[in-house]
Amino acid sequence: MPALMRPLFYLAALLLLARPADAAGLKSVEVEGTAFKVTLTDGRVLHSPELVGATLTIKTSGPTMRVRIDAVERDPDAAEPVWLHTLSTQGPGGTWENLCAAGPDGRRQAFPLAGRPRADGAMEPAEPGIFELVCTSGGRGKCVRFGYRLWTDAATRNMFNACVRMLRADYCGDGVSTTRDGTLIDIYDDRGIQKPASAAIDFEAGWTADGAVCVRHVRVRDNISPKKLIAACPRLKDRIGEMCTEEKARSLGAQIFNRSKP
Repeated sequence: MPALMRPLFYLAALLLLARPADAAGLKSVEVEGTAFKVTLTDGRVLHSPELVGATLTIKTSGPTMRVRIDAVERDPDAAEPVWLHTLSTQGPGGTWENLCAAGPDGRRQAFPLAGRPRADGAMEPAEPGIFELVCTSGGRGKCVRFGYRLWTDAATRNMFNACVRMLRADYCGDGVSTTRDGTLIDIYDDRGIQKPASAAIDFEAGWTADGAVCVRHVRVRDNISPKKLIAACPRLKDRIGEMCTEEKARSLGAQIFNRSKP
């Protein structure tokens, strides 16, 4: 499947270490933050920077995949450690291609996140060994890099999910995106993880992990109109239009706010 069309998925992995010195055998594979943690049968513990050159044989909800770790670097734009992995997948013909499409910053990198995506798109905790690979060009990758570290605690996980809803303009919180790539948005929150950058563009909506609490204007009218939004999400019937201010959104429990051009 081409990288541009590859879906996000959750994974359980078996690690095959490429270097003979690491052939002690696998005991467990876990994810800590944005890094792999591999425990070998001889007691050694290896983390992502020590796994460059290794290949993951991954059991997914579909076919088994082979993913090679080509490079690992610390995110230069993150205050706390976020490990960016260059990952390649092996296609049917045996050739390797980058797992990810390029984002606005040109990066084609990824990292693992412990947990399982629900049918509505939110991430929830899962048993050890279950994780998802997310690309830096996607909503989940961007929200981690923005500072919403979902592994920290339940409150931050909710903010992470709210951030993903916001980036995708998933107003109903059902996993349906109505945004358009390249649309300018300004994101901020009351915890100061992200601060407003400009008051020159209009307030759009307030967000929780369940979607928008109110919507002042839809982001991309060609994708969804206010009328269609109400039909798709009846709970927003009386919460669309001028009544939706930042103060009102906050009173309705919003954790994330954004601005965009109507």
